[in-house]
Amino acid sequence: MTAIQRLTLTDFRNHAATRIDAGPGLVVISGDNGAGKTNILEALSLLVPGRGLRGVPLGEIARNGGPGGWSVAATLATGAGDVQLGTGTAASAPERRLVRVNGAAASANSLAEWLALVWLTPAMDRLFSDSASARRRFLDRLVLALHPNHGRRVSRYEAAMRERSRLLAADMPADPLWLTALEADMADHGAAVAAARVDVVAALAAVLDDVPAGPFARPRLALTGDATADLANRLARGRARDAAAGRALEGPHRADLQVEHAEKAMPAAHCSTGEQKALLVAIVLAHAGLVAQRQGRPPILLLDEIAAHLDAGRRAALFDRLASMGVQAWLTGTDPILFQDIGGSWLRVEGGQVVPARAPG
Repeated sequence: MTAIQRLTLTDFRNHAATRIDAGPGLVVISGDNGAGKTNILEALSLLVPGRGLRGVPLGEIARNGGPGGWSVAATLATGAGDVQLGTGTAASAPERRLVRVNGAAASANSLAEWLALVWLTPAMDRLFSDSASARRRFLDRLVLALHPNHGRRVSRYEAAMRERSRLLAADMPADPLWLTALEADMADHGAAVAAARVDVVAALAAVLDDVPAGPFARPRLALTGDATADLANRLARGRARDAAAGRALEGPHRADLQVEHAEKAMPAAHCSTGEQKALLVAIVLAHAGLVAQRQGRPPILLLDEIAAHLDAGRRAALFDRLASMGVQAWLTGTDPILFQDIGGSWLRVEGGQVVPARAPG
């Protein structure tokens, strides 16, 4: 099992200096609203590529009243030994992310080679009725756990797309050769992005088809709007149209993850809040199993206020499934009673301070 053994937060949000020693299984973090529970999960989420579970600018993360920078360090236990991961910013460059692996400087994208994380937050409970871009971000997080280069390819695709849009919007006519080169980059990276998404959606659909009926609704998945065939030529022909629209109207950035409640043949967006949460949990559990199957280790799960909108039966089924999967999962909640039957590590957060705790009863 891959697991975070030790986590250290320095000047991160409301945590001035926090150290957490965690076990390999389930880690339950309780505390009042605003105590700093989600901040711990956000810190963990920054140990992989991207802007973390809140997606905010790096300069907004530093503790109020602190020196201006922040850092997150972790000891990651793997089958091949411990790995030291660290990330943060300096006060002199609050938007420049620094990353270290085993003490050596590294790129943020390289973190995906060591650690896979998937998270669920209360803001994602209505993912299926949210925007297509929100669902793409969710899907890309799942893809990244199975294709470590996916984040780099998405970044390069989007960089080429932004530059193309800037040139098309300029007052002076753009150099057609430069546009052609950018469109070729979009087609190249876009094809890799789309192929990785198709692979993961198809693999998840196969896993979900084999899951027996149970307390969680069975999702049926489909990917739409991801066609990349002849993309470079289609982009070249659509320059005038894209210039008028102010954005590229074709490409994998238009893809959408479609989810349906299989038993009801109902779009997930039309399901109840509880059913949507159950569908989302089912996808994440299937993904964890898929990662374990392909890579020999499941991702670490960050489950913020996971008990919200789940009835007692689904909560019990979720906790049993997590325990049986051998996955490290960090779970937060304001009411520890909802987690009382869980074994593992228990912590309580009080005003940015983390203290050991016990399960109720």
